[in-house]
Amino acid sequence: MIQAAPPAERPRWLGSESLRLTLTLGGRFAGEQIWQTQPEKFGAQGVGYQTRVQTDFGGVLPVIRKVQVSRYWPDFSSLSYSESDGRNKPHFETFFDVEAALITLRQNREEATAPLLTAHYDPVSLVMALRSPDAPEHLWRAALTGGAVHIQPLPVTEVAGQAARTYYLRPGGAYVASELTAPHRLLRLVQPTDFGSVDASLVIEARRKEEGRSEKSDKPRRRRS
Repeated sequence: MIQAAPPAERPRWLGSESLRLTLTLGGRFAGEQIWQTQPEKFGAQGVGYQTRVQTDFGGVLPVIRKVQVSRYWPDFSSLSYSESDGRNKPHFETFFDVEAALITLRQNREEATAPLLTAHYDPVSLVMALRSPDAPEHLWRAALTGGAVHIQPLPVTEVAGQAARTYYLRPGGAYVASELTAPHRLLRLVQPTDFGSVDASLVIEARRKEEGRSEKSDKPRRRRS
């Protein structure tokens, strides 16, 4: 049996947040993605987080909505994960019961179980884990439902004008980049889809507002007569 749930202490850099990313495919607009995170108490089990990711595909892609909800511990190992279109009940759910050492998968009306032998991530909690300053700086392997992913750290680079920690994931070829300094926002996420690799880039609201103020201050003011 695997160890009990992680301690209740939460990462100091992570709290409630909302991030908006723009999607592109081949350089063309392909939709928008919203990441919303908040602390959550899991009853007597302890405290952790919930992250909801709403992806609205559009532009060069068919208009489709995908909603992912991840609930995870402070070490980012998953407690539960679901996928839906945001309107009806989730069409896919995964539950990780540490005490029973059991993984339960539900898809539509079908249900299956598997032994939980090691802590697992889900697609959302893994991205959150890669944002952490405590993420491994060497090649490592993360367990996911249906298989494992190998994570290769890449050299620190600049993304959207910010120094960024970056990772390449195999198989699949996903790419994750987040701010090197707190609050370690997700700057760029490249994910393979049936249509090709979709590139998600953070919309930095603060910078846009500052630029807007700068433009206004540069405009000549009318003199009162």
